[in-house]
Amino acid sequence: MHLKFFIQGIDGIIPGGVSVKDYSIATKIELSTAKKILDELVENGIGVKQDNLFNFNSSDKLKHALLALQKGALIEEISTHLSWRDFESLVAEVLESKDFATINNLFLKNPRMEIDVVGIKLGVAILIDCKHWKRYSSSTLNNTVKKQIERTKHYVSQTENALAIPVIVTLYQDKLDFIYKVPIVPIFQFSSFIDEFYGNLDKMETIKSY
Repeated sequence: MHLKFFIQGIDGIIPGGVSVKDYSIATKIELSTAKKILDELVENGIGVKQDNLFNFNSSDKLKHALLALQKGALIEEISTHLSWRDFESLVAEVLESKDFATINNLFLKNPRMEIDVVGIKLGVAILIDCKHWKRYSSSTLNNTVKKQIERTKHYVSQTENALAIPVIVTLYQDKLDFIYKVPIVPIFQFSSFIDEFYGNLDKMETIKSY
């Protein structure tokens, strides 16, 4: 199967049940190739086949894109097929799979601020800013981290007995990094980062309410 068609197939990942014919029409991919793509996605844990329908959830589009990256697709080739909503959905799903309670797009007041994803477990809140960037400079990343620290302080000031950790999750970063003790986590390492999260709290910026 040509990688071009696999990338093109990202557009056909729609939450709910999709038939091979629906997927073929949505992606402009010939039927037999469309079926091969759908079968491969299910084999890789993306979507579930039930009768003649392939059922997807809101995070499967990004999972499809990440699989395309593993196959050798270029970032520029897949980025046009993704939205920031796709990205946030996958981050929230990973947290929920680790038994975190999650809130998407939490709005704070006075001043007004938005936090993309909040995960809470064992009295600790992870406040995540999702960055769907292709490229960014070190100064941009530094400013992003400072803003997320300010959002976290604002969250803690409005939340009783809060203990919160600011985190940046990126789509295209190639390795885990820290700026001002704030983790910069590539999405493909996010699951393992959460698995090791509580053992590494002392390495991270921790903000408490008093």
